[in-house]
Amino acid sequence: MNPNKALWEKGDFTRIAETMRESGEAFVSTLGISKDLKVLDLGCGDGTTALPEAKRQATVLGVDIAGNLVEAGNARAKKASLPNCTFQVGDASDLNELRDESFDMTVTMFGAMFAPRPLDVAKEMVRVTRKGGQIVMGNWVPGDPTLVAQILKISSAYTPPPPEGFVSPMLWGVEDEVIKRFGQAGIPANNITFSKETFTFVSERSPSEFLGDFRHYYGPTMTAFESAEKNGKAEALQSELELLFNSQNKSGKENATYIPATFLKVTVKC
Repeated sequence: MNPNKALWEKGDFTRIAETMRESGEAFVSTLGISKDLKVLDLGCGDGTTALPEAKRQATVLGVDIAGNLVEAGNARAKKASLPNCTFQVGDASDLNELRDESFDMTVTMFGAMFAPRPLDVAKEMVRVTRKGGQIVMGNWVPGDPTLVAQILKISSAYTPPPPEGFVSPMLWGVEDEVIKRFGQAGIPANNITFSKETFTFVSERSPSEFLGDFRHYYGPTMTAFESAEKNGKAEALQSELELLFNSQNKSGKENATYIPATFLKVTVKC
């Protein structure tokens, strides 16, 4: 089985995604999406950005490696009466089922960055987006002091070294690396713009309960805990993450979570 598919089907990312809806809506509101636009939402999860895009009357196709998330996305679209929003399984590294230049806009919010073979990912996004269209990515930033970058950094200390040839997904948060990747896909550097933005996780539960979702439902954190348990270090990992989640919580309440996290917004003119 595709290791990336196995990782993202391992848990249930919908549990995390429920805390991401408000910022997903806010992100989409900045994209200028209008009626009849054809949008590809890549690494879409269960539709945190795809449904808001469809609510703006775009025709939206969500593509994700995880079959369980695709199923959840289609269920959410049906419940919201959005026949213009559909989901299917696919690999951002190889979108062979999608035709050249078939979308006006490709959007990927913390999705395509986790696919293997980043050069192929960049080429595929450029290939399926029409000339004059846009690609918009939201990518976590390596070394950033806010939540997600720190979760991944802490977790990596408890997991075995990655296989030879592994390319960190966090490199999508480095501007020079993004320019190089899209450059190899035929996009000149002056067609790429960057901005640092804030994404906020919002939950009516405590930071410790929110951490529980990562431990039990978020593939990378689940893997870190499995490895830590084998080495008798699960309590140490739990303690480090508890400190992180509580220190980052800006809600002012013990039983609510409001954690802002910094990401790199990448806008590419095709």
